[in-house]
Amino acid sequence: MQPVDPAMARLFSRLSASAFRSRFHLSDADYQYCLEKGAEVVMRHARDFIRQRLAAAHPPNDGKQTPMRGHPVFIAHHATATCCRGCLQKWHRIPLGSELSEAQQDYLCEVLFYWLQQQIHARQCPS
Repeated sequence: MQPVDPAMARLFSRLSASAFRSRFHLSDADYQYCLEKGAEVVMRHARDFIRQRLAAAHPPNDGKQTPMRGHPVFIAHHATATCCRGCLQKWHRIPLGSELSEAQQDYLCEVLFYWLQQQIHARQCPS
């Protein structure tokens, strides 16, 4: 499963080369949660988390606002470097200090959704 968008392919290639980012995988419980809730619900949660935790120009507790466990989207945030505004700047070239636009929020959801799909596919079709 390869991303169609060349920019997305480059992003995931860079992420896979990061020892920190590539260590994240869905736990059994997170995988089951995704299957039970379905893509629509999980991605609604992702959109809510982005709006509540990242969209502000200066989010509260920036750099510490995304837990390392507790929801599959939190794991995806860390795996895709969409966990804080510093990572958004470094990995996604989204500048600090400005509110995220709807288009930027859509892009982040796309990144998260692609990573979650990869994780689910890897479990369902092991090599």
